Amino acid sequence: MSPVLFELLLRSIWETVLMTGASGLISLVFGLPLGLALVATDRGGIAENLWVNRILGALINGFRSVPFIILLVALIPVTRLIVGTSIGTWAAIVPLSIAATPYYARIAEVSLREVDHGLIEAARAMGGNRWTIVREVLMPEALPGIVAGFTVTLVTLVGASAMAGAIGAGGLGDLAIRYGYQRFETSVMIAVVIVLIVLVCGFQWIGDRLVARLDHRG
Repeated sequence: MSPVLFELLLRSIWETVLMTGASGLISLVFGLPLGLALVATDRGGIAENLWVNRILGALINGFRSVPFIILLVALIPVTRLIVGTSIGTWAAIVPLSIAATPYYARIAEVSLREVDHGLIEAARAMGGNRWTIVREVLMPEALPGIVAGFTVTLVTLVGASAMAGAIGAGGLGDLAIRYGYQRFETSVMIAVVIVLIVLVCGFQWIGDRLVARLDHRG
């Protein structure tokens, strides 16, 4: 691989990490509260409201049902409105975040539902209000699952960011298409595949180690 291509590879790695990290953080900030809201407003929840629960569930399912490549194209006007352009790394963060947020919300919801209902009832019996139950019971007990789910989301975003390269988002996907595929640079394609594998394994390893530290049930 030539020095120029190696420099492009390094830049593409940084762009992929930036897209994955930024969209992952946004999905965490918005997806976790959505997951909490789904659990809290469900039947028997600490803030039962079935209408709100059904509306939230329908919205989340609606976004999750759209394939990412279609969502990527459909959100071009929104992306252009937010960041001023529809191509490049920062433009890709918008559809990546919108796709990842409902995905992570459902993962967080599953983790929160696994919390022992007896602990919630005990907190209620001791006079704990909704926020106390969320802060002292739901979040601590579900934290290993929440972190594990976030790790899965990051791994999914690595693949989605590569897919976004098909429409000029930058990153490893763009490099693989422009040089590895269109210019028949086999070394570039191999390098991109290896880097993607390393990134995915790295995220998964870090997530697994963190979950093992947080899981007090072991």
